[in-house]
Amino acid sequence: MISRRTLTQAMTTAAAAGFGGILTGGAPAAATGATGEGGRGETGGRARALGPVRHVRTHLLDIAYHEVGPADGTPVVLSHGWPFDPVGSYGEVAPVLARQGYRCLVPYLRGHGGTRFRRGDTFRSGQQGALGADHVAFLDALGIRRALFAGYDWGGRAANVVAALWPERCLALVSVNNYLVQNIATAQQPLAPSLENGYWYFFYFLTERGRAGLDQNRKELARVVWHRNSPEWQFTEAELDRAATLWTNPDYVDVVIHSYRHRLGAAPGDPRYDGIEARLAEQPPITVPTVTLDGQADGVTPWTDGSSSAVHFPGTRVHHVVPGAGHNLPQERPDAFVSAVLEAAALS
Repeated sequence: MISRRTLTQAMTTAAAAGFGGILTGGAPAAATGATGEGGRGETGGRARALGPVRHVRTHLLDIAYHEVGPADGTPVVLSHGWPFDPVGSYGEVAPVLARQGYRCLVPYLRGHGGTRFRRGDTFRSGQQGALGADHVAFLDALGIRRALFAGYDWGGRAANVVAALWPERCLALVSVNNYLVQNIATAQQPLAPSLENGYWYFFYFLTERGRAGLDQNRKELARVVWHRNSPEWQFTEAELDRAATLWTNPDYVDVVIHSYRHRLGAAPGDPRYDGIEARLAEQPPITVPTVTLDGQADGVTPWTDGSSSAVHFPGTRVHHVVPGAGHNLPQERPDAFVSAVLEAAALS
């Protein structure tokens, strides 16, 4: 835990380094951050900033991950979304947090990068219960009792699951787009057409044509998602090329397709997670200290003032809207994401 004074000093130091990010809504919070070794778009620099890919084994997976920061620092698990690259997302975030004394752990989700299933007969599930359980197993394999969890999209959902079901393992939470535990029982209730339009790939992946399209056009499908979900993000071809290396994972298509079919109630889950999914169906509250963020330029999930999801956060919760940020918020506005992690730590 860091004190309010330490938080203020960290933000002041980072602001002096040249970041002028803005957070709006909720309690006031100055933005902080710094570029990693290599500026925006320099994917090689970002990779060097996160160090080599390491591996740790759980009962189901060989999980690839990066680690930055002191071994005795407060652990922070930084989780990426789909279809994004953890190095791109956290290549600027993790080094700044490491300089503040945090031990940053950046895992590759199942089906991505160097993460592999240990057995050929394991269900290639992408359901929310599996992602959350993977994160708890990741902590266990590293001998870590508690960590701060921060993420967006798939990674944010995994972090929400841990915070909701295993609060004793979660020091604090940073969640982009608020409460992310899926309510599969309501999956067939339509949204406004303008919102359904943003989820086009959910329905595409329900079909075998969609499976074939993902398999054959992994990079180009991601390009469309990046443009639509983050319309103000000026990503480079090098950034997309680097992310595309993750999608050659042999389990990528199976995991992604199952994730979207399961969340819409169109495919059964892995029976090993039935108990977890039953608890998630109750929409459990998140009681750990939480900072939620909405990108004001998110092309798929409209920003909110946080009030609509407040019922899910009966504990300490602060909400911010981040101007200029889309769906991949930590990569688009690393200063704001760093600030949120520091703020969440101070609340714990």
